Amino acid sequence: MRHHNSVFHDLVKRVPWAKFDRLVVAHKADHRIRRLSTKSQFLALLYGQLAGAVSLRDVECGLRSHADRLYHVGGVTVPRSTLADANSTRPSAVFSELFAQMVAQAQRGLRRAVGDAVYLIDSTGIRLSGLGSQWARFSAKTCGAKVHVVYDPDADRPIYAAVTAANVNDITPAQAMPIEAGATYVFDLGYYDYSWWAQMDRAGCRIVTRFKTRTRLTVTAELAVPEEDGAILSDRIGLLPSRQAKSRKNPFQAPVREIRLKTPTGKVLRILSNDLDTSAQEIADLYKRRWAIELFFRWVKQTLKIRHFLGTSENAVRIQIAVALIAFLLLRLAQAAQKAVQSPLAFARLVRANLMHRRRIDKLITGPPPPPPPSPQM
Repeated sequence: MRHHNSVFHDLVKRVPWAKFDRLVVAHKADHRIRRLSTKSQFLALLYGQLAGAVSLRDVECGLRSHADRLYHVGGVTVPRSTLADANSTRPSAVFSELFAQMVAQAQRGLRRAVGDAVYLIDSTGIRLSGLGSQWARFSAKTCGAKVHVVYDPDADRPIYAAVTAANVNDITPAQAMPIEAGATYVFDLGYYDYSWWAQMDRAGCRIVTRFKTRTRLTVTAELAVPEEDGAILSDRIGLLPSRQAKSRKNPFQAPVREIRLKTPTGKVLRILSNDLDTSAQEIADLYKRRWAIELFFRWVKQTLKIRHFLGTSENAVRIQIAVALIAFLLLRLAQAAQKAVQSPLAFARLVRANLMHRRRIDKLITGPPPPPPPSPQM
């Protein structure tokens, strides 16, 4: 019978290990380390994400029960105290930069014309508890973190992520995000900053967001609205206020578009864009695509482990979130390599159920063929 590696082995083959080793050296992550290498730590945390482990004890017991199959992936059994120490002290940049490099490698396989890329920007909050989470405390009883993500809805994957304390304004990490010239960026009111918009406009980006209720538009032109489309109420071009605040002059003086539309629930939205030529319906449809990043956050929280943290220090949280995003990317890449399972959620569940079994990734439902009957002996 033909030998098959475990499903876990098949997934980790997609990790660029040469780049990982270079990151370990660059950040001196294994310097003077004798008990647990960075690679073994990464494989243990990745196993925990894919297996649905909710504690260090779960990770330790799961790895111990599959010790005979860890050798083939380069992993080892890990005492939970050793793993906890590594999570709190080892440079989180190794894992976050590995995720960034894997995203860049995957993006190179997407051939799109300049200007066709659409990216969604948003953040999600995560509650934390414990003595090590003081870095994220913003009230006497509550502490939490935020994950800020740039998401590609066409490729169904995040392309950038950053972690901050929950009391950091969304626009602060957004200003450090890489901007792709000519791309379309869709975001909500948390990123209401005229200076940032002006920077994106100078880069040739199309922005689609919402007006704040009190933001006035100095109208310079009224555009026709198709009569057959009752959802679009008005389409106007105008100028934003000369100041964003009393002490700040608005650097974004270019004309913008205001599209008023009525949602199925009767709510009226004012959509803002610097695209003066595209149809109002297309811009409205772009804003509706924001729902895709909400579904991404829901999927990650329900399927991977960023609700139960294996450590509450800032370093441990950053490492766990980076590994969770790497696990998401590996699942998407593995699913794209097979055609038997179309649902991402069903595929993730099948991977979890068969993680350490010797099964082909494209045979998670049908399973391997039965062994041939033994030949009769003379």
